[in-house]
Amino acid sequence: MTEIAGAAGLLTDTQRQIQELARDFARENLAPHAARWDAEKHFPPEVIRKLCELGFFGMLIPEEYDGLGLDTVTYLLALEEIAAGDGSTAISMGVHNSLPTQMLLRHGTEAQKERWLKPMARGELLGAFALSEPEAGSDAASLRAQAARTADGWVLNGAKAWVTNGGTAGLVIAMARTDREGERRGARGISAFIVPTDMPGYLVGKPEDKMGLRASNTTSVYFQDLSLSADHLLGEEGSGFIYALQALDGGRLGVGAQACGIARTALEHAVTYARQRRQFGEVIAEYQAIQFKLADMATELAASRALLHEAARRRDAGDKTAAWASMAKLHAGEMVMRVTTEAVQIFGGYGYMRDYPVERLMRDAKVITIYEGTSEIQRVIIARELLSTT
Repeated sequence: MTEIAGAAGLLTDTQRQIQELARDFARENLAPHAARWDAEKHFPPEVIRKLCELGFFGMLIPEEYDGLGLDTVTYLLALEEIAAGDGSTAISMGVHNSLPTQMLLRHGTEAQKERWLKPMARGELLGAFALSEPEAGSDAASLRAQAARTADGWVLNGAKAWVTNGGTAGLVIAMARTDREGERRGARGISAFIVPTDMPGYLVGKPEDKMGLRASNTTSVYFQDLSLSADHLLGEEGSGFIYALQALDGGRLGVGAQACGIARTALEHAVTYARQRRQFGEVIAEYQAIQFKLADMATELAASRALLHEAARRRDAGDKTAAWASMAKLHAGEMVMRVTTEAVQIFGGYGYMRDYPVERLMRDAKVITIYEGTSEIQRVIIARELLSTT
């Protein structure tokens, strides 16, 4: 059972060592405190600092930019372990590794990488990603935040919604329109900007009161006449939306790993409880109804992890992986909801109570079917790939 739940497969020595390091860290530093952090809607900053010291915030950044230069599968193995300990910590780690750092790595100038990517790899600068807006969620290309050109650079105005690390990050990669009101060019009118959060005009809204992942900082952010010099434009003007979609392919793999970690913890709790809880004179693990639930949970988790790692291997090989990333994210999101729901069912009335961990895990799981592209949007992406004639 441990092997099924713990993803012990054909791993390299390096992958196994990093997986064990992340697992030990999660068990010692995250899992014992996750329920309290959820109740307090906050986890202490030293948690991130410790993860940074271990290199977990620069896993996908090459060594030349002070990162670890690891492959995607190794990163996902570590992220799953962190999520198994605490989903809120995992989403902060996942966003930083998958979105702002990867956009800088792929599209930044050498000067931008030296100035911002290196401290991000070392964990000295926490990153965030700002695409969605109050009126632009799944239809992100309809965003309204505006970047107006000036003699020296740009001035940003607008609002962003549901920004993970929005109130704690030192740098945000933000998408804003660089076309003018009368010449709207849809996705082609959107550019990406490097926004240090200590700039005048960067304002943070109150932390969102969420169903799950409550310890993770999620806020609205506002740009009010925020002035940026020309070197804060990331890549080519008008290509920001394309860059964001490319980064989201990797982000969706990170979300899938988070789902696997949460589901694995729910399964482990369900197995332990089933062996202990007695009804009608025997432990409930003896009943076929419970056994079938556990069997289905373990099978779905293993299938989701296998799909996730196949998508990661293809990404590392340089293959086109938009559909694979969407399949992995879609399956993982719906898997983790089924697994955590069944875990609550196995616990019965106790599972509905906040004194027991499966209630929190079920709440943490739900957003995985929503953020970084809803399950419905993932199906659209997969279908488009299947039906494409190019």
